[in-house]
Amino acid sequence: MSAAGWSRREMAARVAAEIPEGWYVNLGIGIPTLIADAIPDDREVVLHSENGLLGMGPAPEKGQEDPWLINAGKQHVTLHKGGAFFHHADSFAMIRGGHIDLCVLGAYEVASNGDLANWAISEADAAPAVGGAMDLAAGAKRVWVMTEHTTRDGAPKLVEQCRYPLTALGVVSRICTNLAVIDVTPAGFVLRDKHQDISIEDLRRLTGASLLAAETVHV
Repeated sequence: MSAAGWSRREMAARVAAEIPEGWYVNLGIGIPTLIADAIPDDREVVLHSENGLLGMGPAPEKGQEDPWLINAGKQHVTLHKGGAFFHHADSFAMIRGGHIDLCVLGAYEVASNGDLANWAISEADAAPAVGGAMDLAAGAKRVWVMTEHTTRDGAPKLVEQCRYPLTALGVVSRICTNLAVIDVTPAGFVLRDKHQDISIEDLRRLTGASLLAAETVHV
């Protein structure tokens, strides 16, 4: 039996609360962009966008949008004091140079060894759709994933081996879904926390690979 679990904004708040002070963080298109609205006011987290922004803030109030200030997903954003604009090439130099502490990406599938598939659902999809995810997955110091635990049809997104074309090999270290927070370890998926309305047994049935439970998992 499945559970609705955490909302997307609740997922974003959970991830935001775990980002350490002072990290430079890139937010992938989709669910991860909600993290910008959830960074605690008392924590300095410097958000980066590959279209050339550093110091990105939350979404603007309705009616206060700046048409020239957008993130990589073409959503209106704000800029914190001290933020900067720069060339697209400089932005990717930051990524490829290993200067991004964390990238949070969406995913179609994550394998138990950390392989990531997040750009295509068949080998026939056009190659340009991969966008900047390939650079981010390879260049960021850490990659976390935010995604629903299953597809709309109930198929697991956390699997033993990805079926879809890969974005990067063995890069994912943490996954936050609507049902659980899971670390990717040398032993595979390890459950750190879960939504109160789902049992560990049901969670395992919704996961397409072995799921170990940490000793401190919230039950």
